[in-house]
Amino acid sequence: MLRFGTRPDPHQHYARRPGVYAILPYQGELLATYQGGKNQEYQLPGGGVDPGESPLQALHREVFEETGWCIAQPHVFFRFKTFCFMPDYDLWAEKVCTIYVARPVYRKSAPTEPDHHSVILPIEAAVSHLASDGDRQAVAQFFDAISSRV
Repeated sequence: MLRFGTRPDPHQHYARRPGVYAILPYQGELLATYQGGKNQEYQLPGGGVDPGESPLQALHREVFEETGWCIAQPHVFFRFKTFCFMPDYDLWAEKVCTIYVARPVYRKSAPTEPDHHSVILPIEAAVSHLASDGDRQAVAQFFDAISSRV
């Protein structure tokens, strides 16, 4: 599996933390989320899979919380892992990130997650401004594949 970010510290214990994220193509651009507050960054909508929750349930929940959009037809596109400290959880984590491609169907409401705002980014901006190296790689790969088919 691809790994992004810093090398894991062999002396640090990392809790395995599965997460799901979505590439949401929208009218030739990308529906994403901007997290304000302390983070101030563009992200693919998504997050951790809660105990007792399936990855697809988590994906639908996270996309809705962070964008206010409902999605359809999700399918796995890309996987990677990263080792990091998650300050919101006071946790050293081995994040196993599964990125889906899904179709945004309709916007039901504003995002319900505090400090999140749905944004439409041109592809070039997404590839250069998404906060995660893995997310940038996945988005670039997805849109490169689409453009090579045209």
